Amino acid sequence: MKRPRFLRQFELIDKVRSYDPTADEALLNRAYVYAMRMHGAQKRASGDPYFAHPIEVAGILTDYRLDTATIVTALLHDVIEDTPVSRADIDELFGPEIGELVEGVTKLSKLELSSEHLRQAENLRKFILAISKDVRVLMVKLADRLHNMRTLHFIKSPAKRERIARETLDIYAPLARNIGMQRICAELEEIAFEHLNPVARDAIIRRLEVLREKQGPAVSLVSSEVANRLDASGIPARVFGREKHPFSIWRKLQRKSIGFSQLSDIYAFRVIVDSDDDCYRALGVVHRAWPSVPERFKDFISTPKRNNYRSLHTTVVGPKGMRIEMQIRTEYMDRVAEEGVAAHWRYKNESYGFDAEHQKEAGGRDPLVNLRHLVQVLEHGGDVEELVEHAKLEMYLDQVFVFTPKGQLVSLPRGGMPLDFAYALHTDIGDTCIGVKINGELKPLRTPLQNGDVVEVIRGGKPVVPPDWRSLTVTGRARSAIRRHIRQTEKEEFTRLGRAAIDQIFAAAEKSRKDVSLRPALDRFATPGEDDLYEAVGRGRVSPAQVLDAIFPGLKAVERDVAARHRIEGGEGARLYVRGSGLTPGVSIHFGQCCSPVPGDRIVGILESDGRGLTVHTIDCERLEAFEENEELWRDLQWTPDAERNSIARARLRATIRNAVGVLGQVCTIIGEAGGNIVGLRMHHRQSDFFDVDFDVDVNDARHLTHIAAALRANPSVETVDRAKA
Repeated sequence: MKRPRFLRQFELIDKVRSYDPTADEALLNRAYVYAMRMHGAQKRASGDPYFAHPIEVAGILTDYRLDTATIVTALLHDVIEDTPVSRADIDELFGPEIGELVEGVTKLSKLELSSEHLRQAENLRKFILAISKDVRVLMVKLADRLHNMRTLHFIKSPAKRERIARETLDIYAPLARNIGMQRICAELEEIAFEHLNPVARDAIIRRLEVLREKQGPAVSLVSSEVANRLDASGIPARVFGREKHPFSIWRKLQRKSIGFSQLSDIYAFRVIVDSDDDCYRALGVVHRAWPSVPERFKDFISTPKRNNYRSLHTTVVGPKGMRIEMQIRTEYMDRVAEEGVAAHWRYKNESYGFDAEHQKEAGGRDPLVNLRHLVQVLEHGGDVEELVEHAKLEMYLDQVFVFTPKGQLVSLPRGGMPLDFAYALHTDIGDTCIGVKINGELKPLRTPLQNGDVVEVIRGGKPVVPPDWRSLTVTGRARSAIRRHIRQTEKEEFTRLGRAAIDQIFAAAEKSRKDVSLRPALDRFATPGEDDLYEAVGRGRVSPAQVLDAIFPGLKAVERDVAARHRIEGGEGARLYVRGSGLTPGVSIHFGQCCSPVPGDRIVGILESDGRGLTVHTIDCERLEAFEENEELWRDLQWTPDAERNSIARARLRATIRNAVGVLGQVCTIIGEAGGNIVGLRMHHRQSDFFDVDFDVDVNDARHLTHIAAALRANPSVETVDRAKA
């Protein structure tokens, strides 16, 4: 088989000099030859010589016009890890700047993330701290990961391919998006999607091919019509339509309860003009020519996204009644949208490199602001699984812009609530928050914030942070700050609980804790003191029976076996699955049949006035509207760790599918392959071409249910899939 060609030495240097004529050609030549010599006869999984990899990584970075030091770092990024070369050798031959960059990339390579939670959380902490010092380290690592993904199909182990694709989707693609490198982000997502879910990707590609045949001519017509309108108004512009990537469509199918045919923005139109003023003039022309769709306009020029993305977004009903999504921006904005921080490498004072002042003048921010914000999340520590999830949340979510009463702009993830706002201002403000005014009116802390809201935090004198506050936040910063405060105050509670549990089991064995030494138990469970032992018992890490056995070996308690996963049911056992400061001892708990909450859903409790106890609902349950005026009945709840990790729950999906032979079998197979267990199925016809089916499915959590629904939506025979809430 013919091997792919890689950049030759003179070709790489020509590419660098094409945008930086002052580049140190001798340094580039020396690094190229050094990388080839050090990697020698090493081979990659593809069979190519190993030195082809760093050369291709360097080539990727030349496409982004990066400085010589970054290109040299790309050529040398594996020599410390894979050859006898040391940091001192790099410093001596190429200088300390390049030595530090190469060492930074080497450290990241040693911290490759795995699916194992403990290691992943610790590595993510080190990873973010390393790349937050110099963005070039991250850019080399992203190019390294991109070339590895392009050759991922050469790896023989399916498990290894899946692990690499998963960490690419979870960590590297969001990091690329965070610094605005959308082109790299999109390619990483597409390749990972191809390896993780080829069936869904192929289904989407087939649907796109059909759509392309139908709508291809209309896209050209719309582009010409918009360009002509702008030209007639004296606004020179480039107008073109673009098709969304399969992974972008898949993600939307996951987020929204709609079928493929209901997506209105498979094609988006980009309008490129000369200046910021022309952006707003072009928007006026478009809105005068065609009716705009309400609540679909966003101004990211006056309020850029955190990754410095700037553009006007609008949706109009255009020519031929076609719903058109438009992005209006300048050439410079377009380059920043695709290349992110790399778009700010330019000449200044006869030297070539990142120009922070130029970026600031253009309305951008420090490219490392987002990463430093993640560092704040990581510094709060906490449960390792929550740590990873909070960091991923920070990387993924879109924004909403709100204001303080004094006019300070605060950006939050979409869906952010008042506590997220309070903690974004300062940890002390969040800890002492007791209420909030939104646009001058008192509102509940569960109120989602909207663009343009003016938010005023009402503070108390003493920090009081209930555990259920975590269900009223979405940002990693707020959740980690709440968790840290809770850790500072909850140890005493667990200590009391553990002490009482030990006293109880001792009393049942007709023994007294006060009459014996706990030293044997302290030694067996490696706890430094008695309070630490009580805390371990209170948290469930050590059972009271184990303590009794350590002190009195002949008095073992009988413990019942626990199944791997418990079914979530109401009644006496419900307190294993939900918790919250509003739970009243002795009150019966049951789960609303109207919305069938599953772990991962945001939940609240309603204290029924007829004495039936507390009913758990999802936060978006329609039944909650009946209780809006009775806030005294509301209880803020959250799932327990046991519910989120060791339980299954039943949910209902309602699908509209084509009435054809074999389709129902296909749908059932998709649910099974996605890990769902169908425990009930009910068909009811609506018309000759389609029929509705209700599937009762056992799932692990809300994310699992969303994954199953998205897998169904990708099937051409499935028109719609919704989560049934009644």
